[in-house]
Amino acid sequence: MIELRPFNTLGAANHGWLDARHHFSFANYHDPARVHWGALRVWNDDKIAAGTGFPTHPHSDMEIITYVRSGAITHRDSMGNEGRTEAGDVQVMSAGAGVRHSEYNLEDSDTTLFQIWIIPDQRGGEPSWGARQFPKDSRNGAFVALASGADNDDDDALRIRADARVLGATIKAGDSVTYTPRRADRHLYLVPAAGKVRIGEVEANARDGVAITQLDSVTITAIEDSEVVLVDAA
Repeated sequence: MIELRPFNTLGAANHGWLDARHHFSFANYHDPARVHWGALRVWNDDKIAAGTGFPTHPHSDMEIITYVRSGAITHRDSMGNEGRTEAGDVQVMSAGAGVRHSEYNLEDSDTTLFQIWIIPDQRGGEPSWGARQFPKDSRNGAFVALASGADNDDDDALRIRADARVLGATIKAGDSVTYTPRRADRHLYLVPAAGKVRIGEVEANARDGVAITQLDSVTITAIEDSEVVLVDAA
């Protein structure tokens, strides 16, 4: 099954400082057909104005992955962590039994990012945070694991406490990349951060969502030079 979810059908909330689109039910947006996709619970497409951001607030029992598309985001949390994550790079926060954090755009221009939440395998535990650079050259023509559960052989990826993988790839126009999940019943969700791609008979533009399951493998062909993010979840 391959289901296209066009960008213009996503939930929307514009708060002035934050212009958000929701691939899944979130806050005041609720669609009973789009509550989650397997363990993937949230995929928000956020634009955060310069000098603004999310003030300190709590989370628990969620794996929160931030993929920065442009600009940068500065993180601070109750564990004493602080870091700045730039475009193309990733940060992961395992909320565990509870953590408080803030996320601010301290840059001179808008920051755009994907915020991805995955339901953990178990509740509770010590919270944690980490970030790392993933140069786009290392993802040229192949998927690279950006965040991954312990059961996967992804030594360079940031760790999450879920049976899931978050992967990124850049694909030049006319080229293809194939991804093979461990089982056909996995829940795959793909969003082009930039460009335009084809999966089977489905064409997806930048920021469209594509929900995929019951396939032994998925081949993504770039119609334009593209940057894609893929979640593989139980």
